[in-house]
Amino acid sequence: MFQFEFIDDLTQIKAHTWDALLHGDPFVSHAFLLACQQSQAANNASGWYARHLLIYHHSQLAAVLPGYLKTHSYGEYVFDWSFAEAYEQHNLAYYPKWICAVPFSPICGNRIGCVELNNELIDYINQVLTTTCQQQGWSGWHINFLPQPHSDQLAQIPVMQRIGVQFQWFNQSYHNFDAFLARFTARRRKTIKKERQKALADNISIEWLEGEQISSELMAQFTLFYQQTYLKRSGHLGYFNQDFFAQLHRTMANHLVIMLAKKDHEIIAATLSLKNQHTLYGRYWGAKDNYDFLHFELCYYQGIEYCIEHKLMCFHAGAQGEHKIMRGFEAVVTYSNHYISHPDFSRAIGSFFQQERQQILHYQQQCLSLLPFKNES
Repeated sequence: MFQFEFIDDLTQIKAHTWDALLHGDPFVSHAFLLACQQSQAANNASGWYARHLLIYHHSQLAAVLPGYLKTHSYGEYVFDWSFAEAYEQHNLAYYPKWICAVPFSPICGNRIGCVELNNELIDYINQVLTTTCQQQGWSGWHINFLPQPHSDQLAQIPVMQRIGVQFQWFNQSYHNFDAFLARFTARRRKTIKKERQKALADNISIEWLEGEQISSELMAQFTLFYQQTYLKRSGHLGYFNQDFFAQLHRTMANHLVIMLAKKDHEIIAATLSLKNQHTLYGRYWGAKDNYDFLHFELCYYQGIEYCIEHKLMCFHAGAQGEHKIMRGFEAVVTYSNHYISHPDFSRAIGSFFQQERQQILHYQQQCLSLLPFKNES
């Protein structure tokens, strides 16, 4: 017998209970999501109303879904602005909607935390969310960036499946960066070497720090770089604030890696990444000023070197960015699932997803054909 509840505060559930069902994924960890909540990056004021779904089986917690009621579509990376506009044109409300997602993150990973996602549990999740949409007047429910097997299970209900493309780097048991470059064509290999030489010119050096090596002062300096860079690029200070990064440092230090660029012993740029036992997630970047190719060096090449040295299998360097292809990042398909309450809009959006799917798969193959590797057949 299943039961459910929605909670709006992660302190209502113990961290080890939550994390045990989500299997070590840092972005859906209790600590990360609690930092989003308590720093006010993702709260009611920012349009991320926490509605985490807890499901019980015979009074035992069986599943958790990190969820939010949204009044906009910012910070999701599965773009549905056109759906909201279509609703508005028909004098209908697209918001609020419920999403299972990580705030401000395109990282793929666990979204339905459970021991086993069987058909009985899938059916119950669908029943709970669909009924709640109807009762509460939500336009629909969505699960973003979940693993393909879970997405496929939802699609069989059916809950509409949407795909996208991101670029990730995969470790083929390289001994060092030169072994990775050996796969490239001579022209691309030469270009990357030149980029790295230019990035590290003028007495610029790189340093990696992780875990207890990261000081509170360093985290504060990184935050300043991050905010300055966002301000120059987007006119705001970024989605996350000093409190968020400070809380990550206090509660998730063993998952953090900072890569520093120094010039004459002064820090001029930095990246903050998260990691687990098999993946590096390159996420946040900031610099004091503009430096030729330093973004590529810190955000891509140093991450690759770190993965090789630490035998991590994957480097996820964020969403989008076709410039990653020429640096050896492969196009991979991402998955999300969507339920739309309004039957006419559900049919129209489902048809759009089918057309979009063919375009996305074609685009992925085009991207894979542009990889700079030598013909290894």
